[in-house]
Amino acid sequence: MYILYIYGMHLINSSGVNGIKIILSNASSDPIYIQIMNQIRQSILSGELRAGDSLPSIRQLAKDLQVSVITTKRAYEELENERLIDSVVGKGCFVSGANKDFIREQRMKRLEEQMINIIRESKELNMSQQDVIDHLTLLFEEEQTP
Repeated sequence: MYILYIYGMHLINSSGVNGIKIILSNASSDPIYIQIMNQIRQSILSGELRAGDSLPSIRQLAKDLQVSVITTKRAYEELENERLIDSVVGKGCFVSGANKDFIREQRMKRLEEQMINIIRESKELNMSQQDVIDHLTLLFEEEQTP
């Protein structure tokens, strides 16, 4: 029997409270620190967490997630090694602003993967390339209107 642990986490940043959820599963083959790291990384790459946003302290995150301080420390260290977060002595950990090109590149890669899926789906629907372009143009214009 597997138990899925779901914990909420609030991240405070300059614009107020920004909440993200970290879901930990004992059914996962990934260690807990990897699960934490992957979910924070994903929040950064998706833009949910932005440069300068503060992360909870290592101790607070460990307490909120009911895991060891060593576990959260290792997750933060790995994210710092990837230059996704910065650790400031006496202040805490923050989403790095120095890695904008990497983040943009990762987001573009994700977008390309989604586009490939759209192309595959459109082929299954026997849509022409022009049909897809026309549909995308229409959706793009709809998103531009307030």
